[in-house]
Amino acid sequence: MPRSVNHVASRAKRKKILKLTRGYYGSRRNVWTVAKNTWEKGLTYAYRDRKQKKRNFRALWIQRINAAARLEDLSYSKLMGLIHKAGIEINRKVLADLAMNNPEAFKAIVDKVK
Repeated sequence: MPRSVNHVASRAKRKKILKLTRGYYGSRRNVWTVAKNTWEKGLTYAYRDRKQKKRNFRALWIQRINAAARLEDLSYSKLMGLIHKAGIEINRKVLADLAMNNPEAFKAIVDKVK
């Protein structure tokens, strides 16, 4: 009796991954093992970079807050210390947005904590 192999499922699995690798360069798009390895590595990069994205944005917010704080003759660390001591609950994202787009409001916060 011949061996029964589920070609439908295995071909569908390969087609699914080859469809995901469309647009890749050279054999990364159409050679099964290369495409599969590239696709899997892409998933690890995506996972890693979702974490890095958070770090990068936090660093950007800190730079923007620091630049605006130095215009008010304060360093970033001094400003954040004063904000926490004053009990103002405002996160870095909002503070950086105020520093960029609404300098008067940022100045009001700085004046309140000084």
